[in-house]
Amino acid sequence: MIIGTIKERKQHEYRVGITPDNAAAYIAAGHSVYIETGAGEGAGFPDADYVEAGAKILPTIEEIYASVDMMVKVKEPLPEEYKFLRPGLILYAYLHLAADRQQARALAESRTNAIAYETMVDNGGLPCLRPMSEIAGRLSIQEGAKYIESSYGGRGILLGGVPGVERGEVVIVGGGIAGTYAAKASIGMGAQVTVLDINLARLQYLDDIFGTGVTTLYASERNIRRAVSKADLVVGTVLVPGSATPKVIRREHLKLMKSGAVIVDVSIDQGGCCETSKITCHDDPVFIEEDVVHYCVGNMPGAVPRTSTVALTNATLGYGLQIANLGLKEAAKKNKVIATGVNYYNGICTNMNVAKSLNVEYRDLMSLI
Repeated sequence: MIIGTIKERKQHEYRVGITPDNAAAYIAAGHSVYIETGAGEGAGFPDADYVEAGAKILPTIEEIYASVDMMVKVKEPLPEEYKFLRPGLILYAYLHLAADRQQARALAESRTNAIAYETMVDNGGLPCLRPMSEIAGRLSIQEGAKYIESSYGGRGILLGGVPGVERGEVVIVGGGIAGTYAAKASIGMGAQVTVLDINLARLQYLDDIFGTGVTTLYASERNIRRAVSKADLVVGTVLVPGSATPKVIRREHLKLMKSGAVIVDVSIDQGGCCETSKITCHDDPVFIEEDVVHYCVGNMPGAVPRTSTVALTNATLGYGLQIANLGLKEAAKKNKVIATGVNYYNGICTNMNVAKSLNVEYRDLMSLI
């Protein structure tokens, strides 16, 4: 199989889908690897490293798409890439289709076989989403601490406080992986931390690992209203794999919040968990709504591309090798994790949550292969 990657076209996205080490692994397994010129430079991987690993460098995106059997990316294809999609092409990337009807239509019409990292499930976990959730969780506090500064319209407080001055209040809505790492970072800064979730088992786990470092609350309407009204920084990490994120923080909640408080909506790539969120980019990451600063960057880990590229490809390479070695049909039959990642196959939506979110026909993958 010929495997390839391109330079990501999404604004301020510096990660890359294949590292030189990944290329060497695919080549050792008998495959060929094609890399677009400069694809890895933003993450610190020059073309020479890929050449040393045995990959072939091609100068244009057109040549890569036309040549490969499997395109390994970080982010979803942008509209200017849709013309390169074609029947039988395997696309292996973050897709976030529930919030992107245009992309879903392009995948269906092109009959591209699309595998989404974020819906691959292994024993209830999300192995290819987890590393980026860990990074986004940590970054949410790092960025929130910055944008609560008065120069950005924030309240002008230090989250950890100083002797004689109260500490900042951080409220994390969603106790999954991103929420857990946001809690770790908040505790490390010395903030007061509250985590809300509807999963009592998860709250018990967080209470066990953090002890008195956090307050855990069931995410009832009353508790959400009370928590956000006290918050200096709210981090939204709500996730329903494959589905559009429910709007658990509504405009009416913002009216209860302190002027200059900050919301970091980590869920924005699935539509956001805050009613007033809209996707932003790293070069213009914040806006103010209802006197609350909103940080809604859709590719937060792209801010630390070296770390996030290596973390991501550590998680995705093994499955990619199985797909390359066996072909998508056999790999999906033998590995349920890969099967759960297939969102579109031969023009048909094969993920139930994605289909419900988009209101399109759903078919079970195993009935099609």
